[in-house]
Amino acid sequence: MSIIVDHVTKSFSERNRRRQSKLVLKDVCFEVPDGEFVSLLGPSGCGKSTTLTIIAGFQGRDSGDVIVNGRTVTRPGPDRAFVFQDYALLPWMKVGENITYPMKMQRVPKEEREKRLDELLSLAQLQECRDQYINELSGGMKQRVALLRAIACDPEVLLMDEPLGAVDFQMRKLLQLQLESILMQKKVTTLMVTHDVDEAVYLSDRVIVMGRDHGNILADVAIELDRPRDRTSEKYHGYCDQLTELLKTALSGEVFTKEDEDIMNFIKNAEIESRRHC
Repeated sequence: MSIIVDHVTKSFSERNRRRQSKLVLKDVCFEVPDGEFVSLLGPSGCGKSTTLTIIAGFQGRDSGDVIVNGRTVTRPGPDRAFVFQDYALLPWMKVGENITYPMKMQRVPKEEREKRLDELLSLAQLQECRDQYINELSGGMKQRVALLRAIACDPEVLLMDEPLGAVDFQMRKLLQLQLESILMQKKVTTLMVTHDVDEAVYLSDRVIVMGRDHGNILADVAIELDRPRDRTSEKYHGYCDQLTELLKTALSGEVFTKEDEDIMNFIKNAEIESRRHC
């Protein structure tokens, strides 16, 4: 149930340039032990989502190894579940059907599917939404359904790419609470991509900060805080300040995308708050 990323290198061919390629990752190495929740944090272009999709088996690598629970990853598999930012739910199916779909594909008996569905809906407080269609749900509800579908077959590893990026600030905080509660009960090994410092500190056991120099790892920070996390504690804010400074280094003043703008705004607000408390 562990993840090992061992000297992974990945490049992409650039459009209209047959023989030239762009190096995205170079000799990236890290591990996620059994049962840990680890976040990959960094600006756009650092290769964090590429790393996640390589672990998922959605794309190959130029060199290096990815090993999940002792097996080398060569393709997608039921041992790894993936949660996308845009939900990727099936709109012609109802909530319950979406959640049970992967179980059906794995030939789980109907009686067992229904039992698991009841447990999962209760876990995420979505019992009343069982027979609703996806377009009838709010963004927060859709994300909870996507998470339940991902964990329905008890995967060994959960991979999440900005899973809460499509919801507003208040809903994001609520979903963080629910996500933590669900994953603490399931105890699944989790790797999440995010560019949100507070989210990384709140959810993670460790935070790996990646830079734009081909995914070089700037820091691997253990978050030694009791759960549930207390966002008001001095130690919590200390981790946020530490990761904010690391992100500032990773950005190097270069803002290319909306994601980078969000990071820069967070850094500016953090610096303002810090001056207020001085």
